[in-house]
Amino acid sequence: MSELTNYQFTIKAYDQLGAIERILRVVRHRGGHIEKLQMQTAEHNTLVLNLVLTTKRSITALQNQLTKLVDVITID
Repeated sequence: MSELTNYQFTIKAYDQLGAIERILRVVRHRGGHIEKLQMQTAEHNTLVLNLVLTTKRSITALQNQLTKLVDVITID
């Protein structure tokens, strides 16, 4: 079985109704376990989410699914 791996990244998204819920749902469906989540509002109606998560799956698949969300602007 694969080892749990820690990942950290920042998501910039539009501050729309339900945006955070959609992002967290994708993380959950892709097997991510959130260790730390920090969210703040930024200029121009945007959110910045700093995530630390663990997963046994490929982080690339998770990032690809997150970029498909209409709310997500960038993932670093």
